[in-house]
Amino acid sequence: MRHLKAGKKLSRSASHRVALMRNLVTALLRNERIQTTDAKAKELRSWADRLITLGKEGSLHARRQAASVVHDRAVVRKLFETIAPRFQGRSGGYTRAVKIGWRRGDHAPVSVIELVGGAGEAESSTPKRRRRPASRAARQAEDKSARAPA
Repeated sequence: MRHLKAGKKLSRSASHRVALMRNLVTALLRNERIQTTDAKAKELRSWADRLITLGKEGSLHARRQAASVVHDRAVVRKLFETIAPRFQGRSGGYTRAVKIGWRRGDHAPVSVIELVGGAGEAESSTPKRRRRPASRAARQAEDKSARAPA
């Protein structure tokens, strides 16, 4: 039984698992959105949330703790100067994992994990598509009105 054993093993040795999570959390903080498998995304949420909480604390000790996980100084600086202040009014849940389908090669379930907007969550980063009229006649009428001189 796995009582009090936090985290998934992900079919890797302990050192490989830690290296994988360090790389994933660094990429997430650098790009603010990455695509990975569902299991890795779910595990990554706890690592990223913990680091953002350290960033909100802002002390030298917290910076050193974050630097022990993220080995890129520029990403640590970004975490403490730009990412953490965005979440100052939020008490948790800094990441969102959205399932997007299956990977082509091995049919593994794939998710996009991203940082949520922060305190004043802005509009979605993807623009909303305009819906086309359902009927063919309505589409033709719309096309004619678009072509008519103004």
